[in-house]
Amino acid sequence: MLSIFIAIAAYRYYAGLAEKFGKTKWHFGLLAVVIYFGFQVLFLFSYSFYVAVSNPDSLNNNNYAGFSLMNMISWIFAIAAVYGFYKILEKRFERGIIKTNVSEIEEIGSDPTKNFH
Repeated sequence: MLSIFIAIAAYRYYAGLAEKFGKTKWHFGLLAVVIYFGFQVLFLFSYSFYVAVSNPDSLNNNNYAGFSLMNMISWIFAIAAVYGFYKILEKRFERGIIKTNVSEIEEIGSDPTKNFH
């Protein structure tokens, strides 16, 4: 249940970023949800693989409790991944705005009817 609340928060976080830079909100919201659940599943799968390799008898003693130490650690890693991708996207969008402004400045004073080549 807590994962659903975290996924909703990540969706809103990325949708706010998309709105800030004039992008489609739901695309980036879904990206956040995929990143969150993807990293959580990847972490838990990797941990389960490690436990199965290190102690093969542990496969018979699985406990699918909602709150375990590994679930909490996977939440932390998944939230860190969502935040990391957010910062990467934010910097990428900011660089895109700067490049757009520079290209507009270079066009000032040029005559589009003349061919300089």
